[in-house]
Amino acid sequence: MIIRKDPSGGLVLIGQTDHSRFVGQLAAHWGNGNFETLKPYDSVVRAATFHDYGWLRYETSPLVAPQSGEPYAFLQVPMTDTQLGSYQWALDWMADIDPYSGLIVSMHRTGLWKGRYQTIKHPAGRYNLTTLSPEVQAFVARNEAWQERQRASLDAKGVWTNYRLMQVWDLLGLYFCCQDPYDDHIEPVPVSYAAGDDDGVRLTMKAVGPRRVAFDPYPFDVRPCRAQLSFKRVAQQAFDDVEAFRRAWFQAEVGLMDFELV
Repeated sequence: MIIRKDPSGGLVLIGQTDHSRFVGQLAAHWGNGNFETLKPYDSVVRAATFHDYGWLRYETSPLVAPQSGEPYAFLQVPMTDTQLGSYQWALDWMADIDPYSGLIVSMHRTGLWKGRYQTIKHPAGRYNLTTLSPEVQAFVARNEAWQERQRASLDAKGVWTNYRLMQVWDLLGLYFCCQDPYDDHIEPVPVSYAAGDDDGVRLTMKAVGPRRVAFDPYPFDVRPCRAQLSFKRVAQQAFDDVEAFRRAWFQAEVGLMDFELV
């Protein structure tokens, strides 16, 4: 869950599954004369749209930090066997629907503990996971072995380019979800499937309005590209206990942020 503190004293809450669907919108519109169209389109967009559904179980029973009473931000959630099991369930679920999509999502999940496999120069390290308990190490090893078998058995052409694009979209999703738009960039961003594994361009984002962002070079297939992000708002930042927070979470009205990408 992405937690944004509101100046009014409340919280804006964005589920990881909401972030995930937002990322899917960016992927669905990716590609134009400067950026090669995705292939295989369905599989890659499917992976982007559902890449964070390993958080679905957590969102049914979110937690608060016992010391502060504040809900955990996504990088602070305790990495229990239950959470790892939820990740594994989502990976298996996606692989059963579409093995290529499952491969991309699995690589994304393990890559978050491995520095995104050194595919991002900037913003390097932002939003990565750094604590590798023995249980996490076993999770990563088991899934990386599965990925290796999948890459050998599938027609996995372009898989590393699609993995790199998945990192770009995930970081763009977090750029929009975690705060108001600001000036930043991501690099390297692949422009074709023929390029090398480390080739790419610098993609800059410039805030030109409260929810309007200019991209250079422009990567989407429509001008402007519009995307929507679902969120919830609660009136306080800390809660007496987890039951009080869950009541507020379930009762909160749902809002929609509209972004225009130009």
